[in-house]
Amino acid sequence: MTSLSVEILAADAAEPITSAGNAQLGIAVLAGIAVIVLLITKFKLHAFLALTIGSLALGAFAGAPLADTIKSFTAGLGSTVAGVGVLIALGAILGKLLADSGGADQIVDTILARAGGRAMPWAMVLIASVIGLPLFFEVGIVLLIPVVLLVAKRGNYSLMRIGIPALAGLSVMHGLIPPHPGPLVAIDAVGANLGVTLALGLVVAIPTVIIAGPVFSRYAAHWVDIPAPENMIPTRPSEDLEKRPGFGVTVATVLLPVVLMLVKALVDIVVDDPENGVQKVTDVIGSPLIALLAAVIVALFTLGRAAGFTKERLSSTVEKSLAPIAGVLLIVGAGGGFKQTLIDIGVGQMILDFSKSWAIPTLLLAWLIAVAIRLATGSATVATISAAGLVAPLAEGMSTGETALLVLAIGAGSLFFSHVNDAGFWLVKEYFGMNVGQTIKTWSVMETIISVVGIVFVLLLSLVL
Repeated sequence: MTSLSVEILAADAAEPITSAGNAQLGIAVLAGIAVIVLLITKFKLHAFLALTIGSLALGAFAGAPLADTIKSFTAGLGSTVAGVGVLIALGAILGKLLADSGGADQIVDTILARAGGRAMPWAMVLIASVIGLPLFFEVGIVLLIPVVLLVAKRGNYSLMRIGIPALAGLSVMHGLIPPHPGPLVAIDAVGANLGVTLALGLVVAIPTVIIAGPVFSRYAAHWVDIPAPENMIPTRPSEDLEKRPGFGVTVATVLLPVVLMLVKALVDIVVDDPENGVQKVTDVIGSPLIALLAAVIVALFTLGRAAGFTKERLSSTVEKSLAPIAGVLLIVGAGGGFKQTLIDIGVGQMILDFSKSWAIPTLLLAWLIAVAIRLATGSATVATISAAGLVAPLAEGMSTGETALLVLAIGAGSLFFSHVNDAGFWLVKEYFGMNVGQTIKTWSVMETIISVVGIVFVLLLSLVL
């Protein structure tokens, strides 16, 4: 995906910018992360500023010259945005077209019309997983909440029985499956193959979302038995549209980039000949940039024009989709800068030195690091970026499958136990009308189940691969 950016990172990281010993470097890492955590949790500073200041603090604690620290941070920020920025933008455009055209509502309504009774939680997890592929987590929640509340009210279901499967579907996609920002950055950091990561991510995601969604929702519904709050049922995006795209064409559009990337991964494995004509073609059309760009271009017609959008409305939709991701891009970029600073001060070599005597598997170590940062900062994206930077040197010499599993281990760890320092925690609490205790017993436990089940399946896959 980002061989150029990986080469840049390798070149930048060739020489450490400080000769500090391992003890000082260890203290510097803890101090840098502590600064970021403190700024985000105590002072409520935006994650972009916290990561920027934390990177400078990291360099200072390690004894690196300020000019070199700034150079490392800006190089990391630039290469990260170059690697994933366009992909995040294309994903946002696709998601906005899906929502505004009524395509998402069409998927929801079609599946719900054919499901009922005991099948409803399974229908909800299917809806959330499909819609969650191109959408950011927060956007997916806003899109699905009206459906969850309406289904719970009209079908007289427990809110948790319907809501937990939907949240699980969205969360698993967000943490494990590209083109979401966290997995993309981790793929870039450890030099993993995106297609293979996507394929293995789906293998891990399916059982994980089943256990954390429909299965766990049975218990969550007993623990927290509340009705859908009347005042939280908002209007749906497509209510003002005269027509909307069909179910089949909408699903096909959403799955197009996934299919193209999976085809590339499959051909790479089966053919395994860079000079082969078929592989050359699939390498192009299956690259993330081309796959997502193709999906967006197709969506302009299959979703936008099918909903009766004029050229002006399409242009406006695309423009509106890009504004909200500015913050995401800055956070991801600053996280890349922090990661590069970690590498350049010599932390990578320090971890390699220590890991030689560790009995803990690399995949489990990556998961534990991501868990610790997730608990401290509340941000899955920050946890993924920081953990990827710390364990990136351990990916040296790993096979394609192993590096993909490393990305998934980090992603699983980044979802562990969402609590009061996570914006998603409060979003779920307010939409579902729960108190803090109820939110912890349902949402927080669900996130923990996703994280633990995810790493278990990653470790099981590692035995095979």
